[in-house]
Amino acid sequence: MVDTRWLDATEMAAWRAFLSASHLLERRIEEQLKSAAGLTHPQYEILVRLADAPGNQMRMTELARVVVVSKSALTYQITQLEKAGLVERATCPSDDRGVLAVITQAGIRCLQRVAPGHVEVVRAYLIDQLSREELRTMTRAMEKAEQALRPS
Repeated sequence: MVDTRWLDATEMAAWRAFLSASHLLERRIEEQLKSAAGLTHPQYEILVRLADAPGNQMRMTELARVVVVSKSALTYQITQLEKAGLVERATCPSDDRGVLAVITQAGIRCLQRVAPGHVEVVRAYLIDQLSREELRTMTRAMEKAEQALRPS
């Protein structure tokens, strides 16, 4: 039988604060994106990643990895973005089986319109609440957690 290492008071406080803050921030972000453009947070993240990618495109498998969703969840989101005219799919020129997601000009315009409000929310409820040192500490802590969670 394995002995469970229960969280002590400090660990539990950190865990609860993380959960509460992350859920509340996610809700604020979702509200802002829905009202500004009818987007979900994952859809916004997809548009950002595609806009930042070389040629404004990424292979679907790579996009799923960086957005941290399953391939089927990504396919659903891409389908919704395609219906809105913000993204299109293309065949990968180097691999006929590969599929690229490509942000359209309408997608870029949507992102340009929505991004300022998104940044305002992120700033108001997270970034501007922390000192530079707290931001660096948070970055290091979240990178450690990400490293532990991502398959090698």
